Amino acid sequence: MTQHVGMVDVSGKDVTLRTAKACGEIVLGDKAFEVARTGSSAKGDVFAAARIAAIQAVKLTPLIIPLCHTVCVEGVDIEFAMNETGKSVIVTATIRSTGKTGVEMEALVAAGAACLTIYDMLKYTGKDMVISEIKLMEKSGGKSGTYKRHD
Repeated sequence: MTQHVGMVDVSGKDVTLRTAKACGEIVLGDKAFEVARTGSSAKGDVFAAARIAAIQAVKLTPLIIPLCHTVCVEGVDIEFAMNETGKSVIVTATIRSTGKTGVEMEALVAAGAACLTIYDMLKYTGKDMVISEIKLMEKSGGKSGTYKRHD
């Protein structure tokens, strides 16, 4: 059996506004959470570094995911929400583009890169942080239309 791997031909698709929102969570633990909350990381501003990493990751997604199309990214929003109860940070990445293919992978990669950067910025406080729940929350545009996660 021969298996084919290749990019999907999007030349016949319509250009539409496409958006995607993904989130990820990093459970920090008490010490790392306090450092993040107070902005006292020895490496500098945790959330500024994570935001820059997420934006860079969006732009580099086709280099990370082999069969992703290069897209013209027109907007990137990265938000951080601190969860006091769970001692975690929830990262939300929202990506916008006008084109022939969606930006779901860019949003997912951004959420992951932000979580990884938070880990890197705080790993000196302990190595037991856990990154989880990287997931697509919603997307719009294109032939498949709108999707919203219901959990």
